[in-house]
Amino acid sequence: MMRSQPFISTSGHQDSFSRMICAVLAYGGIFSTMTAARLSPPFKRTAGRAKKKPATLQVVSDSDSVGNRTPAVPLFPSSTSLESSAARVVLAGVLPQSFFLIDALDLAPRLLGKLLRRDDVVLRITEVEAYRQNDSACHGRFGITPRTAPVFGPGGHAYVYLCYGLHMMLNIVADKEGIGAAVLIRSCAPVSGLKTIQERRGLKTEKPVLLTGPGKVGQALGLSTSWSNHPLHTSGGLEIMDGPEPENILVGPRVGIDYALPADVSAPWRFAIAGTPWICAPKNTLKPRS
Repeated sequence: MMRSQPFISTSGHQDSFSRMICAVLAYGGIFSTMTAARLSPPFKRTAGRAKKKPATLQVVSDSDSVGNRTPAVPLFPSSTSLESSAARVVLAGVLPQSFFLIDALDLAPRLLGKLLRRDDVVLRITEVEAYRQNDSACHGRFGITPRTAPVFGPGGHAYVYLCYGLHMMLNIVADKEGIGAAVLIRSCAPVSGLKTIQERRGLKTEKPVLLTGPGKVGQALGLSTSWSNHPLHTSGGLEIMDGPEPENILVGPRVGIDYALPADVSAPWRFAIAGTPWICAPKNTLKPRS
């Protein structure tokens, strides 16, 4: 855009003098503006910059009623709170073996909210499946073999098996010795040890995909079949500790057992914490427990 010029008369010496004065003033104004722009100190922020809050892993807490979520609870607010949280977890105590010496169908929902710990990794159990004696979907149906022997041991021990040659599946043996029943851990939510979990999983995320699936849980805990028959009711190694009970529970049929008898396929022996995103698919088969 062209700069507008001031009106100047064209008559006589006065006109020439006026044109010269206007030119000087115009040039001086431009020069002053340019000089001021170069010499003026840059804008300086007077107020302190707000400190960026550390990233937190938000996990939806249990619902106060089905479908109504309570405010999200940060599980990784800071290193300090992580340390204090870990201390509180230790104080919660390892569950005694008597806790596990009940029917798998009773043990499964009681395991929701409990804490799995190995080294710096602590996971909250959010989804499980019960496998009972005389259940056509239970490994106990094969009888006692080198692989299934831990299932027939006393409750409170681990039963870890390799699925499809890829996934380590963690089960909690239930009931008395010789029964042959267990509870499969399907999903968990992280409580501590996020970095270790991500490294073991080979996945740098804080989303539920990190731990929603039994194979993912086994990988996050760094398990192998050598952990099978390990006592979970003793301190050290892999252990289960007490934790907050969920307010609401969802139930539905188990996943991936089409080979079983129809009655066992449709049995509502899958349990999950209501209102949490840390649950496997399919979710639409889960309904509020009556």
